[in-house]
Amino acid sequence: MQYTLTTCPYCGVGCQLYLKEREGKIVGIIPREGGVNEGKLCIKGWAAHEFIHDPQRLTKPLVRGKDGKFEEVSWEYALTYIADKLKEIKAKYGSDAIGVLASAKCTNEENYLMQKFARVVIGTNNVDHCARLCHASTVAGLAAAFGSGAMSNSIAELQDADAIFVIGSNTTEQHPLISRRILRAVRENGSKLILADPREIDLSGFATIHMRQKSGSDVALLNGMMNVILAEGLQDEEFIKGRTENFEAFRKVVERYTPEYVKEITSVPPEKIREAARLYAKADKAAILFSMGITQHTTGVDNVLSNANLAMLTGNVGKESTGVNPLRGQNNVQGACDVGALANFYPSYVRMDNEAAIKKLEEAWSVTLPKVAGLTVVEMIGESGKKVHAIYLMGENPMVSDPDINHVRESLKKLDLLVVQDIFMSETAELAHVVLPSVCYAEKDGTFTNTERRVQRIRKAVSPPGEARQDWEIITQLATRLGYPMKYASPKEIMDEITRLVPIYGGMQFDRLEGEGLQWPCPSKDHPGTKYLHKDKFSRGLGLFTPVEYLPPAEQVDKQYPLILTTGRVIFHFHTGTMTRRSPTLNKQLSENYVEVNPEDARMLGIVNGESVRVKSRRGEINIKTRLSAIVPEGTIFIPFHFAENAANVLTISALDPKAKIPEFKVCAARIDKLVP
Repeated sequence: MQYTLTTCPYCGVGCQLYLKEREGKIVGIIPREGGVNEGKLCIKGWAAHEFIHDPQRLTKPLVRGKDGKFEEVSWEYALTYIADKLKEIKAKYGSDAIGVLASAKCTNEENYLMQKFARVVIGTNNVDHCARLCHASTVAGLAAAFGSGAMSNSIAELQDADAIFVIGSNTTEQHPLISRRILRAVRENGSKLILADPREIDLSGFATIHMRQKSGSDVALLNGMMNVILAEGLQDEEFIKGRTENFEAFRKVVERYTPEYVKEITSVPPEKIREAARLYAKADKAAILFSMGITQHTTGVDNVLSNANLAMLTGNVGKESTGVNPLRGQNNVQGACDVGALANFYPSYVRMDNEAAIKKLEEAWSVTLPKVAGLTVVEMIGESGKKVHAIYLMGENPMVSDPDINHVRESLKKLDLLVVQDIFMSETAELAHVVLPSVCYAEKDGTFTNTERRVQRIRKAVSPPGEARQDWEIITQLATRLGYPMKYASPKEIMDEITRLVPIYGGMQFDRLEGEGLQWPCPSKDHPGTKYLHKDKFSRGLGLFTPVEYLPPAEQVDKQYPLILTTGRVIFHFHTGTMTRRSPTLNKQLSENYVEVNPEDARMLGIVNGESVRVKSRRGEINIKTRLSAIVPEGTIFIPFHFAENAANVLTISALDPKAKIPEFKVCAARIDKLVP
């Protein structure tokens, strides 16, 4: 038996584990002692080997023939076909007629090459990935407030916090090994857990106080808490005066949000708002945790800015066991952002107007770069067949992950060229003109960056199936055919280039990442990495208070669609289910989708537990079984988004946050109809 140390391919915690290999097959997994996971794994981590040798793995390049069916072809044919089509489209419509989608499932090295391919080879900033669907508002909001759009503190620090405020995160299901730290803080250290979530999630049983706000009312709730802090003089005046700016403009807005006024918006009783504010403000060390319950709104950036305001108001940032801590959804969504797989940022979050930093990249890459932000993933799909004529995507599955899937399907069908590079024939790959077989985490070397900014190694344990190739090799071979030779011998060489051009990764050569990894910023080879951000000063200098007014969700309930639909994850599956739904262990736990309905709503609708119903929105409808539960409040329904056959995103709205351009997955209007026999 051989053991290979690597990093879990699922959520952003970045658990370390050993792959057990025998006779060329991965036969099991054991957790590594220590590390962020302290020798533990969640059920997905224990089963993270079960999809690797699935017989449905892609093994040969496929090209759609004239009869509409896929034909197996050689790599030479597939790459030449793609290159010729891209040249033709670029010559006819220009560089911006092509879009590129990178992937939070792939390594830093692969994402770096993918954004370089878009900008250098194609000549467009139309490059994005699924961070746009989960944490784009985090990047925009925290960058504006603090100067850095990442988790400010470390996972291990949570257990020493005096108060932990969790808002918009079902942590036990989404990030189980982080919830373990939270529960330890509560049980062993007496920490006060403050929870804000419309649903009665598992953390509710451990919370000192649980505020069940109406979906989409987070800005009002946070303003209400800050109103109490100011009214009762609980703010940190020294921190505000010495380390922040724009406080008075912020104060004027917050003063209007009394708990009584906020109750009318959020439905949270005023005394609960007061109690939560006091618990947070009076704690010596208080940490904020949030996830997609905060970010996936048309007001996602406003929600993030409000969390930043709360932390600065009480001085709970820039020291241990505090901070504003977004919990990243996928294993490498942080890293993909860091290395530039975003339409509006170059690597290391270089803005489009930063001439000096862009010049450094131009000199390194020997090109003139586009300096206007490109289209995001939702915009690329929306412009398919219009401004966009080709999309090349790696490891993404918008036919399950993007809002308004019926629209996504019709849009992708209008493309002159859709290239999908993946390990399985995903729902999106089924629509492609060319499908390229790539490799999974167990078959490659490279790095992932977890939610606490920790860059960690992954290592090849087994060979890929059939003719599947490394993603980085596919990208370089295609780039070379398009006239820009990319010559790398290994992922290590790509990381060496990243360390030269991405200052926050400056000291992260492979030889330094063998143990626990390193947390950025790590600007040089002698730097130990950074446990927490913003000590002594913020990345932007002074922290910026932002006045934020409450705005309602884009779509409101009415007589025709009287229910609020919200979506999310469950512990047994991950993202679009491409990997977890091929796991016998996980499918045994949950094999089909469901809609969570409050029993009182079910009584009024005349439906029972386990009944098949039709859920409809203004965009589409799905048939799905009911699960009656008081976890959801009356007037709200919840559907996991992992299941393609009755996908929640058939129903969701594609309304975008105006700043981050993230869709509003967490609130849309819906109805439930009984099925006619």
